[in-house]
Amino acid sequence: MSDADQLPRRRIAFAPDARAARALGAVKAAWWTANGWAARRLSGRPSAPAGFTPTSSPPPAGYVRAAWREAFDKDAVDVAAGLYPLAEAAPVGPLAPFQTALDLIGDARAVEARRRREGRAEIRDEADLAAYPVYYRQNFHYQSGGWFTPESARRYEAQVEALFSGAAGPMRRRALSLLARAWKDRDQRGLRLVDLACGSGSFLTDLRGAFPRATVMGLDLSAAYLAEARARSGAAVIQAAAERLPFADASLDGIACVYLFHELPPKVRTLVAAEIARVLRPGGVLAFADSVQAADEPELGRLLEAFPAFFHEPYYESYQGADLDALFAAAGLTRRDADKAFLTKAVLYAK
Repeated sequence: MSDADQLPRRRIAFAPDARAARALGAVKAAWWTANGWAARRLSGRPSAPAGFTPTSSPPPAGYVRAAWREAFDKDAVDVAAGLYPLAEAAPVGPLAPFQTALDLIGDARAVEARRRREGRAEIRDEADLAAYPVYYRQNFHYQSGGWFTPESARRYEAQVEALFSGAAGPMRRRALSLLARAWKDRDQRGLRLVDLACGSGSFLTDLRGAFPRATVMGLDLSAAYLAEARARSGAAVIQAAAERLPFADASLDGIACVYLFHELPPKVRTLVAAEIARVLRPGGVLAFADSVQAADEPELGRLLEAFPAFFHEPYYESYQGADLDALFAAAGLTRRDADKAFLTKAVLYAK
């Protein structure tokens, strides 16, 4: 495990840059916590789905809050260490944050009404989507528009930040931390890095900030999300499926993959792992981040059980039981480093 993973869950003494990062994180956390509270309050707190009976014990008192704060603390320490810059995307214009909040709350009400009415998986069956895999056409989280509309792409980052009370960015940057440590002494010029399943581009923006001289590209299957990612990050983007990567063998130095594998069917995970290994050069690395598994954080087991029950996550249960190290080892990738914060685990694999 990395030194960062050994940090105790307590307040950390910060250097000036870290204090600035922590202050920004506090403002961000307060804003998105308020957004999430308002969205839940005004849309109606979801009732437990029929048949959902948790088997895990509730977390110890204060454990969830300590784990949540740890994500911000680790982020601040890495900024102070110069691993990546202090940067958080913000809506443009004085009214933009409030417009984003109103849109978020309005959509939350629509999503909850649809969830209560239908209470089942939503499969989009439009003729123009027939070329997409069936698993991809499901409306994960009952997302309005699925992965296919500009409105969904613009709204997504606000949704995940509200859901995790502002910790989405700090959590996914655990993967950036591992990659930045691995490449700390590398000449970035000539390095080729792809953000796999880049979504609306927040992590792609982080990668470009950390590696400004490298060639950083985003890849996703959604044209709408790629348009948002390109506008947000300024990076080149490619529309393709993760299980059929449009790159030559041994042509990339690095791949980042954030929050993809828990949304893949088990057989597709194997295909994607093999594709990642194929396109990486010898010595190339995969910076992987996804949900923690119950084996990583037994105290958070109740939250992990509830997640697929309250949000449409059809492959999350199988992901919880997956042996990720074995999956990537079978493809030729070896675990080199690891970290975690709150509900996210990050692992660095090398070819």
